[in-house]
Amino acid sequence: MRYITIIVLLVAALVTSALPVAAGGPAKQPRKDPVAHGRGGAVSTVDPVATDAGLEVLRHGGNAIDAAVAAAATLGVTEPYSAGIGGGGFMVIYLARTGDVVTIDGREEAPDDPRFDADVFVDNTADFSDAVNSGLSVGAPGTLATWVEALDEYGTVSLGKALRPAIRAARRGFVVDETYAAQTAANLDRFRQISSTAETFLVDGDVPAVGSKVRNRDLADTYRLLARRGPRAFYRGPLAREIERTIAAPPTTSAADEEWQPGYVDRADLAGYEVLRPDPTVSDYRGYEIYGMGPPSSGGITVGEALNIVENTKLSGQDPVDVFHLVMEATAHAFADRNAYIGDDRYVYVPQTGLLSDEFAAERWDQIDLQEASDKPVPPGNPCDEDGSDDCVPDPNAVDGAAGASTTHLVTSDRAGNMVSYTLTIEQTGGSAITVPDRGFLLNNELTDFNFTGPSPNLAAPGKRPRSSMSPTIVLNDGKPFLALGSPGGATIITTVTHVLTNFLDRGLSLPEAVEEPRPSQLNGQATVAEPAFIAQYGAALKARGHTFTAFADPAGIGAVTAIERIGRGKWRAVAEAERRGGGDAGVTATRHR
Repeated sequence: MRYITIIVLLVAALVTSALPVAAGGPAKQPRKDPVAHGRGGAVSTVDPVATDAGLEVLRHGGNAIDAAVAAAATLGVTEPYSAGIGGGGFMVIYLARTGDVVTIDGREEAPDDPRFDADVFVDNTADFSDAVNSGLSVGAPGTLATWVEALDEYGTVSLGKALRPAIRAARRGFVVDETYAAQTAANLDRFRQISSTAETFLVDGDVPAVGSKVRNRDLADTYRLLARRGPRAFYRGPLAREIERTIAAPPTTSAADEEWQPGYVDRADLAGYEVLRPDPTVSDYRGYEIYGMGPPSSGGITVGEALNIVENTKLSGQDPVDVFHLVMEATAHAFADRNAYIGDDRYVYVPQTGLLSDEFAAERWDQIDLQEASDKPVPPGNPCDEDGSDDCVPDPNAVDGAAGASTTHLVTSDRAGNMVSYTLTIEQTGGSAITVPDRGFLLNNELTDFNFTGPSPNLAAPGKRPRSSMSPTIVLNDGKPFLALGSPGGATIITTVTHVLTNFLDRGLSLPEAVEEPRPSQLNGQATVAEPAFIAQYGAALKARGHTFTAFADPAGIGAVTAIERIGRGKWRAVAEAERRGGGDAGVTATRHR
């Protein structure tokens, strides 16, 4: 009897250890500091546990690349509905030793399956929601491959060492804040329909309480496996088999009221996944060099084009209403061109040279009235003459597609002057809502970033990567590192980055002020989506110029910027949101002035 009792106790302990929430009363929320400045290195993320993970690596001699991976892995624990190894992303890196800016494309990839053609979602799903909640939406993940590439090429620590803070956070747990609870609540119906997701992220089928502590020991074990066996375990080993099974047969509960169709990504797609190394986009803006991400991201080109358009006039010293009018008009025109020309450039020709040329920007500028809003949507321009390629074909009929509003962004720097701007995602908040059983991470729904109908350069195809709006950005001043920034927010990422840059570089706002300024997002729609605070402050004057506005529905606001500014030799100012999405956390390795 004594041995039976011991066995029962052991089983109970194991079951308890798997629960997502620890026992006990409310835990203390970690402090979030939106601004920090000092010497050494800097980290800014949306979460203090992730920021501390990056700072820990820097303080133990790691560089900005090591810190970025450590922070990103920890966000997979504390921000699991926005990022993780079930997703992908784009990393832009400034290398102090050479003065080069390099990029890593870890975007999710469609299955190499002839069934995944341009009509795949129209033929197999009832609507966008049906497509999201399915294995069909899951692309081959690229996040882990991005971390390995970054560490192998530019880091100083092993993957195992970079994962240590994340493993610790997953095992010990973190405190549920209002943002995490709200995101869980928003996904509650979906999460309840997938058994592995309910077991991992819900407590007795419900939202974990604010102030409670949650653990993800399944993810800790998964990270340990990757630390021991490397990426092969994920892309070719036991995890690959489990990911394939999960996509082919989502583990639904008896209460599931949706179909949860199977997807096509298999072990061959995982084994064949490779990060890509495109050249960064680069544009000169008032003497600054703006580096961004090239296709299949549309971020670098579209931000660069919008800035090139407004560079045709002087914004500094102008009334804020004039500045916002012109920048909103510029982003509308740049988005028209984005929709018409940008996709995975392995499949479609992207006239990047033409889109980023000063001559094309001047043509678009000439179509903007300095005082009156243009009728929206504006048609795309024709960059082909400036591009000079016979492969460039104008398409005035291209349509836009959907873009998820989730994602997360982080920035890091180190004492040597290296900087990283990294945006990573699983697409929607909560991704596909499908968790790999006993592995602790959600799979992406990134393939719904393809346009479902055309004409568009962003239609689905086997092996293709969907167009993204992610805009990790690094700014150099006289060839020296000056600024790194980015944001989550789907298509609004592009407008957020553009407005923060013009707020900072043109209007003379400090970086914290540039980040905190209320935001509009003109995506070439009839109405400009804007935060209520923006409408209250600037709406009346802009409506008098013909602009119309729709209040942004999410009370968390548009985007969640993280940024780092170099303020002197070896000195940095790190900035995160003070309020949006619950606020972020910025830190430096020495003298953390907040």
